[in-house]
Amino acid sequence: MSLPEQLLLSDLLRRHVRCDQGIDHGAGAMAWMHPPVHRLLGWISKPSAFGDRRQAWRLDQLRGLSELEALVKGPGADTDLPTVDRLPTLIEAVLLDRQGQVIGSVADAAVDLSTGRIVHYLVSRSDPRLPGSSRWRLSPERISDQQPGQVFTGLSGLDDLPLARASVRQEFLRRGRRWRDQLQEETERLRDQFQSAGDRFEERLEGWLEEEPAWEAEQRPDPADRRGPAEEAWDDWDDEDAATADHRTRRPQDDQDPWL
Repeated sequence: MSLPEQLLLSDLLRRHVRCDQGIDHGAGAMAWMHPPVHRLLGWISKPSAFGDRRQAWRLDQLRGLSELEALVKGPGADTDLPTVDRLPTLIEAVLLDRQGQVIGSVADAAVDLSTGRIVHYLVSRSDPRLPGSSRWRLSPERISDQQPGQVFTGLSGLDDLPLARASVRQEFLRRGRRWRDQLQEETERLRDQFQSAGDRFEERLEGWLEEEPAWEAEQRPDPADRRGPAEEAWDDWDDEDAATADHRTRRPQDDQDPWL
């Protein structure tokens, strides 16, 4: 039942007004505000579904909030629809960028209940009456000028504003971008791991190729014992064979040579 420090204007307007006499004065219909200083003065309720009768409530009359009702103290001020339509407001005004192009519309406002000061506005890209659309926070300091139904800013687009609430589509796109970034980071990490593992395997393979296998070292002959074919032939030629060969090739004596 106690009042919060801040409250969205839409949360106030959707509740039925009930006074301390227990009378239901209908749901909120529109805000009663002073746009030049960005302050909420009160709100307007519609006591009956038919007719032009309206009731105005000051913000300091608000005493508590329940799930469906706004509890007020004291009577409201009776008024009519033509008078209410002349009240200035920025709610549902179009938002213009620095080029004068429409980039959205003012859908809601966050109000400091102790002073009525509007902390920030909530801007919608689409129809502000759609509750599921995205909302961006627009502080009053970023408003350069305002006219009935128009709010001028120096923005390049809604992306210059902080996102207050994402729609289902906006949330899906945001999550998709986050998943894509995570997938890209994971892919880069795995690629680095594979590259590192490939470099280690290549280094081990080069070291293995440079090393001489044990079986080749065992079969390779000792250089000290290495002999050529001629030396092996001389070893196989024994003394008897040498003597026989010398006898066959010996020339006759000089005195027995018939040619002399």
